[in-house]
Amino acid sequence: MKPPKQHHFPSSYGDICYFEWGTAGDAPSILLLHATGFHARCWDKVVDAFPDGFHVIAVDQLGHGRSAKPAITDWAMIAGATAELLELLGTRFAVGAGHSMGGNCLVQIAARLPDLFERLVLIDPVIMDRAAYQNPADFSATYQMVAKRRNIWTGPEAMIERFKDRHPYKLWDPAVLRDYCEYGLLPDGEGGYELACPPATEASVYATSTTIDPWPMIERIAQPVRILRAPQIKQDGNFDFASSPTPPGLADNFAHGRDVYLPDLTHFMPMQDPERIAELIIRD
Repeated sequence: MKPPKQHHFPSSYGDICYFEWGTAGDAPSILLLHATGFHARCWDKVVDAFPDGFHVIAVDQLGHGRSAKPAITDWAMIAGATAELLELLGTRFAVGAGHSMGGNCLVQIAARLPDLFERLVLIDPVIMDRAAYQNPADFSATYQMVAKRRNIWTGPEAMIERFKDRHPYKLWDPAVLRDYCEYGLLPDGEGGYELACPPATEASVYATSTTIDPWPMIERIAQPVRILRAPQIKQDGNFDFASSPTPPGLADNFAHGRDVYLPDLTHFMPMQDPERIAELIIRD
């Protein structure tokens, strides 16, 4: 597809940036929502793999990319800002697809706006077991780890060089890693660059991951839902972000849910195999 158009929307939570490929109208529309710490342009290679004739919208969700970065106190803020945008656009989507946090937010939006989507694809969504929301875990260690991420860079090439041989980035398609780095940096005003999702903001998203219980919302979703699920990796004491956060039986809790287990991929499946994920998004 041609490069996307960049748009902005003034939500009640702050400015929301989104990118649009194609034109709404007769073409089927697809919504793409990214994971924690990422941005809308991480979907570029997935969009490139869609056949011609689709209209696509990918959102820089609140706190990420080129959108506003208020203090994130719960995930209802993130989903709420995107929902306001979608209400204004008035587009009915043939498919809504969300990765990780984006999958959780998509469930919130679909429960709030039930006529917006024909079907959903949840890509290794951060929807944990019910008990996780009843007895929230202590995320302070994860917060401290993420908040210490390197924030200042000389440019995308330095970021690529730093990450290309490190887990889990070394598992990614190199073209997706380039998009992540190229569009994931913003000028810092001093001749350098800083992360488009500041480390403290990303850390706050992890820290608030159990603030909104999606399980009551799941019961209200009538559309077909396909869940793409990666393996849960046995932890050795250090949290592995490549491990799936999705309960194996999650699909059974949707009225029309289907589980698709992808044992050869990780939580970062759109970054590893964008062509395959594109095909699974558009498959009926």
